[in-house]
Amino acid sequence: MRDSRSLLRPWILLLGLCGLTATFAGTATADSTKAETLTAQVMEALGGAEAWQATRFIRFTFAGFRTHHWDKHTGRHRLEFKDREGRHHVVLHNVVNHQGKAWRDGTLLEGEELAQVLEAARAAWINDTYWLLMPYKLRDPGVTLTYDGQETIDGITYDKLHLSFAGVGLTPGDQYWAYINPKTHLMDRWAYFLQSYEEGKEATHWMWTGWQRYGEIMLASGRKNPASGRELPLAGIAVLDSIPDRVFESPESVAMKGSEQ
Repeated sequence: MRDSRSLLRPWILLLGLCGLTATFAGTATADSTKAETLTAQVMEALGGAEAWQATRFIRFTFAGFRTHHWDKHTGRHRLEFKDREGRHHVVLHNVVNHQGKAWRDGTLLEGEELAQVLEAARAAWINDTYWLLMPYKLRDPGVTLTYDGQETIDGITYDKLHLSFAGVGLTPGDQYWAYINPKTHLMDRWAYFLQSYEEGKEATHWMWTGWQRYGEIMLASGRKNPASGRELPLAGIAVLDSIPDRVFESPESVAMKGSEQ
């Protein structure tokens, strides 16, 4: 059977996809008080837990070609993307129960082809939303969150939060470090080891830039690897109070409407 991930561009599934299958609970450690204090400061800087819980609809395009519309309260999700052969896909499904429909170049898919595309859409949702929303996920169930000291980079001394995962997600062996700016309490960068990485390799770093308010919450649109200079944009970001039901029910094209602020 063809791996569902082959439906997506091979360089796009950059993370180990461990992020959004969970929701938050840290593990007590000697540094638990420091970790909890930092986490509370991060959430407050992001807009607060109440604003995050109230956020309903999120729209964005990942890396220039994969567009998501997500109803955060019900799990409804629309994904549009092109596979490596350039075929256009529309997937309308629910990320909670994994049920849905999919079309390829306008043709409704069934059977094994449908199952593959639905699994690809689930993987894309987990991966892409983690790139957008990771600082909101520090307290997800199954997350072991610890304070990992300080590190100075480019004149800024960051507090580091270490995340590991207890049997959640698609690759629970992944590890992440969130670099928290002491002045803004926002995450300026992250570093990660994926469970597939070989021993001895250095962690991969990405800078998170362009923090601004969308709706009542803060999101960052820029991702840049400081070692290679490579950028991975998150475009068309919008936090919306409403989206027409047809967006989640019809494969017809969707205009990118609505304020991005």
